[in-house]
Amino acid sequence: MRFFGKLSHLPPRLAAGAYILNSGLSKRHADEEAAAGMHGMAAGTYPFLAGIEPKQFAKYLSTAEIALGAALLVPFIPAAVAGAGLVAFSGGLLGLYLATPGLREEGSIRPTQAGTPIAKDVWMFGIGAGLVLDSLESRESGQAAKKK
Repeated sequence: MRFFGKLSHLPPRLAAGAYILNSGLSKRHADEEAAAGMHGMAAGTYPFLAGIEPKQFAKYLSTAEIALGAALLVPFIPAAVAGAGLVAFSGGLLGLYLATPGLREEGSIRPTQAGTPIAKDVWMFGIGAGLVLDSLESRESGQAAKKK
């Protein structure tokens, strides 16, 4: 199997991919209480999710995390594609962090103790953005080299 990308993309893709895949697998068979907790927090920030049953929401979330984790781990998925998925997913989590009362210190973006588990998802956003930007930069420099 040929790796389509830079060797420097492997460590962040492996770290984020393994973490997200594990998270998705852990949620796969969430009980009613865990599903209700995940659903309640998400629906509080994103009201369009309120109409989904908590167990179904947990299954959708699990599936999305498994797919994203796998996309990051599979070396032939382009870094730009995997990175864009990671930016979208982590952007949603950061939106949850910013909109949920009690997760941030008053008047600040600094997390409270309760907010730290979600605020740490900023590293996933950084990895995703880095993969996308590096892919775009590589593409541009490759096109410039072809024109010479």
